[in-house]
Amino acid sequence: MRRLGFMFGGLVMVLSAIESARGEDGWVVYPGGEGPGKGKHVVLISGDEEYRSEETMPQLGKILSRHHGFQCTVLFAIDPKDGTISPNVNNNIPGLEALKNADLMIIFTRFRDLPDEQMKHVVDYVESGRPVIGLRTATHAFNLSSGRAYPTYSWNHGESKGGFGRVVLGETWISHHGNHGSEATRGLIADGQENHPILRGIKSGDIFGPTDVYGVRLPLPDDSLPLVLGQVVAGMKPTDKPVEGPKNNPMMPIAWTKSFKTKDGKTGRAFCTTMGASQDFESAGLRRLLVNATYWAVGLEAKIPPSSNVEIVGQFKTSPFKFNGAVLGRKPSEHKLEQ
Repeated sequence: MRRLGFMFGGLVMVLSAIESARGEDGWVVYPGGEGPGKGKHVVLISGDEEYRSEETMPQLGKILSRHHGFQCTVLFAIDPKDGTISPNVNNNIPGLEALKNADLMIIFTRFRDLPDEQMKHVVDYVESGRPVIGLRTATHAFNLSSGRAYPTYSWNHGESKGGFGRVVLGETWISHHGNHGSEATRGLIADGQENHPILRGIKSGDIFGPTDVYGVRLPLPDDSLPLVLGQVVAGMKPTDKPVEGPKNNPMMPIAWTKSFKTKDGKTGRAFCTTMGASQDFESAGLRRLLVNATYWAVGLEAKIPPSSNVEIVGQFKTSPFKFNGAVLGRKPSEHKLEQ
């Protein structure tokens, strides 16, 4: 019996070590440093099947860390069987407890069905009134199963008229406004917003991406401010001409700010863009938009440089946006910050 006890104890230690190793490898942390963002902690949450958020978010984290001083924790959809990044696993994003001491949540997920113990960290963060930035499919970030504890966060929740996306970010999933895969997006500055701090160093046409313009209901909620409009172009190149007709009259907002109210009356800042695929992120204009929005979200808008450093850090090889297009077999540690 004593021998069996030792064997059992040893097995528990081995399993605990394996689980610990998986936990440590379930996300990646980029240290803060010198720069305006020093002392601020940003948590970036990826997890979508189509637009390669698992590529966008580590690169955004690297830029914010290396060039601007923010500490960044990047989370991923993880296959619990082997600890690899797997966007089609829609019910597991380890490390969300990092939100407890976050100054900003940047989220780029799609139709996630997270268990209550993981979802609670997101809900607690939002209800604290701290700022939120949402990319692309964050408008429909969650699709929670019946019986989950936080149904109002689901993208199509009736009572909230669109869940987390509508209430916090300003819109839920509506439609593809441009033709998906054949009509790209050119960003034009909304009239009168040229001097908004989030748009510092950005002019019309600087933002471009091959993903299409999303449809939104016009006007956006009263507490929203459109900053960038999406011009639908007749092709997939920056030089392509605008599509003629109603798709560009009126144009849909593709980036805006919003304020949101918590249940106990706190007011939080939010910024949303319906762009963000890793191929979109090849646009320096979009990278600048998101870096500037990070400064703004945490109250550092006065420190946004005239031209933020948005140079790519390390290697950034993007994959085409499509379902089942993720590069499988990678672990979060493979996104470590190169020296």
